[in-house]
Amino acid sequence: MQRFFLTILILTSHMFFAQSTLNLIPRPQKVEMVKGEFTIPETLLLSGDLPKAETDYFKKRLNAQLKFQYAQKEGIHLKNSIIPGLPKGDGQKKEYYSLEISPKQIHIKSYTRQGYFLALQTLIQLFEEHKTDKKIPALKIEDQPKFVWRGMHLDVCRHFFTVDEVKQYIDYLAMYKMNTFHWHLTDDQGWRIEIKKYPKLTQVGSKRKESMVGAYVDNQFDGKPYGPYFYTQEQIKDVVKYAQERHITVVPEIEMPGHALAALTAYPELACTKGPFEPATKWGVFDDVFCPKDETFTFLQNVLDEVIQLFPSQYIHIGGDECPKTRWKECAHCQELIKKNNLKDEHGLQSYFIQRIEKYVNSKGRKIIGWDEILEGGLAPNAAVMSWTGIKGGIEAAKAKHFAVMTPGSYCYFDHYQGDPQTEPNAFGGYTPLDKVYSYNPIPEELNAEQAKYILGVQANLWTEYITDFKQVQYMIFPRLMALSEVAWGTSDPKNYKEFENRVINQFKMLDKMKVNYAKSIYNVSGKVIPGNNGIAYELSTSQDPKGIRYTLDGTEPTANSSVYQNPVSVSKSLMIKSAYFEDGQLKSAVSSQEFSISKATGKNITLEQQPSENYSFGGAFTLVDGIIGNQKQLGKTWLGFQGKDVVATIDFGQKTTFTEVYFNTLENKGSWIHLAKSAQIFVSDDNKNFKMIKEIGKEDIQKTKGKIRLSVGNQNTKYIKIRIENAGIIPAGNPGADSKAWLFVDEIGVN
Repeated sequence: MQRFFLTILILTSHMFFAQSTLNLIPRPQKVEMVKGEFTIPETLLLSGDLPKAETDYFKKRLNAQLKFQYAQKEGIHLKNSIIPGLPKGDGQKKEYYSLEISPKQIHIKSYTRQGYFLALQTLIQLFEEHKTDKKIPALKIEDQPKFVWRGMHLDVCRHFFTVDEVKQYIDYLAMYKMNTFHWHLTDDQGWRIEIKKYPKLTQVGSKRKESMVGAYVDNQFDGKPYGPYFYTQEQIKDVVKYAQERHITVVPEIEMPGHALAALTAYPELACTKGPFEPATKWGVFDDVFCPKDETFTFLQNVLDEVIQLFPSQYIHIGGDECPKTRWKECAHCQELIKKNNLKDEHGLQSYFIQRIEKYVNSKGRKIIGWDEILEGGLAPNAAVMSWTGIKGGIEAAKAKHFAVMTPGSYCYFDHYQGDPQTEPNAFGGYTPLDKVYSYNPIPEELNAEQAKYILGVQANLWTEYITDFKQVQYMIFPRLMALSEVAWGTSDPKNYKEFENRVINQFKMLDKMKVNYAKSIYNVSGKVIPGNNGIAYELSTSQDPKGIRYTLDGTEPTANSSVYQNPVSVSKSLMIKSAYFEDGQLKSAVSSQEFSISKATGKNITLEQQPSENYSFGGAFTLVDGIIGNQKQLGKTWLGFQGKDVVATIDFGQKTTFTEVYFNTLENKGSWIHLAKSAQIFVSDDNKNFKMIKEIGKEDIQKTKGKIRLSVGNQNTKYIKIRIENAGIIPAGNPGADSKAWLFVDEIGVN
């Protein structure tokens, strides 16, 4: 290791005494403001001994603002500007840096080129922030990240992005001190990496006959051939080198044993059946997966040999997620393999598959990391886990002394909506706004201090089913990348979210200059349903002055003369609320709309026997009585999702209430493992102990209604009502995700 000292001198300087708010993202660990200001000169002097690649990057980023000149040591006293050597035992400081700005000079100290590069990112933000007034406040910063894995993922299989676009993506990560780029290169919809030993992978597997468009439930296709799209090995090397210059590790993902349709199309002999196959045109999960036979392992080992040569990363991502067991159950070879190796079942066979691959990867001096399904049947001896289905996988791995990267969908899936789904482009589903990302703590409470050491860090994922071009990539990651960067750096403070939000808005100036298509959702008016005095109330908020919010209750578009928002709006009858933000009489945001359907259950106390999945739990149980009917095409914040669980909800009316009808909706989206309810029962009680069933509906009738359930229950007069909605259970053969737990989605429960 080396320790670098950088001194930048100005050609002319003045003394100032001022304080300034720092709009740095991520916020440094330690900042001390001192007297004075550094005046940005026309020309900066740089030591000729500075690391070249990092300094060239710095110059390029600020080239439009400044001129640069390399100073000669003699005459301006740049003695020991670079001091090699480091005391023993200081290996934990490879990303450490200190930055000291005085009225005359800027000093950067680091122990490695990586630390130096991180310091430059802080300095660039300071220069960008103060390029107009040309005065940077004097300060001292000591800084280093909390987590060693600060990652972003990009799926290039569903939709492809050029080398230049991938490089832009890497630049965005570097700007906010991220250090890992997870490149999702193979999937059912396309194989995107050249493998010289197997040319058919790209000749056949890198194209599909058409693509799904619009909402999944519409089942529509564009009819346009997609591809061939892939990266040559030379292009891969170029991207890896580009990332290395920005101190970012590229982790490749080669999916196995599932998500393999593109590969099986090229080499059908690797499947359990004869095919024929084709790259998937729909999104979702498919039954045809790699068959665990010797020729498959030979194929995958040969593929990994070429991948390992291209990517110097410590970890190779082998996927491991969403692998249906349907084909393995029907395959004589697989069943014999289970018997021969004394495996418990097909989940044990998946563990056998992963462990065999891990052993090979380890023999090449590398390690595997996989999605948390690799825990099924037992974790491979040296594997790391990427915990996406929630935090449980990460907890289990850490307790077993395996490293884990936390990437739960509820906080870290950037393909989810980040604003009101009605004002946002079509997205996968879910609701992950900026403040939710910022609130995430990657260290689960269930872990003690020793176990917590196994949490490598945090990562956000960008799956591209509904992201068709790079402008949309920008839109989905910004500004949420900023929140993630501060979480990963370890300086996020959810209690001071507004202060962070102000820094984000300030950063938009830099994104504007870069012509980045970032989401402006935080400018829009957002609404939240809260319990009211007589049912519910609708609380409106904005990142701007709340006095600028205007709203209407009759469904008309708000104007500058509409009602001024002051307090949560009481909602006691069915209506449409439209809201927007105005400034100086001008509309400054999108118009947000929310329709309410009020019933006798709206706003009442509700309890759930089993809680929804973390990924689809926005608002909790109250979501089921908030007066909002879920949009069948948008799995946003109006739905609760339960995997493998029944919905058992008890509503307390507060007093005996008369009603004759109960309604609720469920969804069907089998490609995403979402199935209609198997049955439903309605119960009533006066004491919340003794319940009597008054209505039941079976699967056949639910199918006829397509999940929109309205049940006549006769004349009832009771204080409590319980609704049991039965999950479809284990997904049957012939369906995507067969042998896995089905999802059940439910929206509003209404009573009339």
